Amino acid sequence: MASPAPLIAPREGIGAALEKLLGGDLIAHVFSVGEDSITVRREAIAGVMVMLRDELGYQQLMEIAGVDYPDRAERFEVVYHLLSVTKNHRLRVRVCTDEATPVPSIVPVWPVAGWLEREVFDMYGVLFAGNPDLRRILTDYGFQGHPQRKDFPLTGYIELRYSEEDKRVVYEPVKLAQDFRNFDFMSPWEGADYVLPGDEKAGGTGEAPGKGAPSPMTAQQVKKADEAAKAPPPPTPKTTDKPEQTGAGAKANIKAAKTSRDGAKATAAAKAKTPATKKAEKAPAKAPAKPKAPAKPRKPKTGGDA
Repeated sequence: MASPAPLIAPREGIGAALEKLLGGDLIAHVFSVGEDSITVRREAIAGVMVMLRDELGYQQLMEIAGVDYPDRAERFEVVYHLLSVTKNHRLRVRVCTDEATPVPSIVPVWPVAGWLEREVFDMYGVLFAGNPDLRRILTDYGFQGHPQRKDFPLTGYIELRYSEEDKRVVYEPVKLAQDFRNFDFMSPWEGADYVLPGDEKAGGTGEAPGKGAPSPMTAQQVKKADEAAKAPPPPTPKTTDKPEQTGAGAKANIKAAKTSRDGAKATAAAKAKTPATKKAEKAPAKAPAKPKAPAKPRKPKTGGDA
């Protein structure tokens, strides 16, 4: 069966090269789904990384992850993911440890390992000897426990979050919300007509037995909603057609049509004529002036040099 992950170019002779280079530090080499994984001694991890980088050309440390197997004596695996840029090949390196035994740090080999080792320490509690700043990186300073351990309880701990109401970080007990208590996992997008297992006695809380999630909108309903959203808004209704219409009723319109005192004075003043206007009206109108004849063109002088 082919691997669903992106294909990695195979590296011929990598198994023999690893056995020759690492010798007794190599515990196991597994080639599965097109990927090479090796398990090495915990005490030799720093030296192994130097040889893999300098001798086999694995120049980059891509990730450090943790895995928890509670049934094992050494329950934790620290997994290093290496990349060879020149060979286009990836290699997975594993070491095993427990809660009390530290793993040698590889910060001197790849400085980026400082942050990655802190994350494994925070999530799993794995100790790294030689890390210059081994402290929590994702949880709070006062957090107790390691969240990604398989035996980490889901209740009984204190969580911190930022409260928009208080505008600060608050501490409160962990609460498991039951938001999907009535969610129909068997048919999430259609209303279920059957009774789900465990709902035979439903109905005492006002809920009908076997009632699933509501059905979504049909295609016609979606089309109508889209057409209604794209339709232009209706025109603004016109409330008045004439200036004397106020929109407050007939009585207000009659009152608004009457001329106010200030308006009557202004009308009388506009109709009054000034003395200059009266004199201009009495003066006789002058006859229009006759148009002048166009001037005759002058004759050019004769004689002399042309």
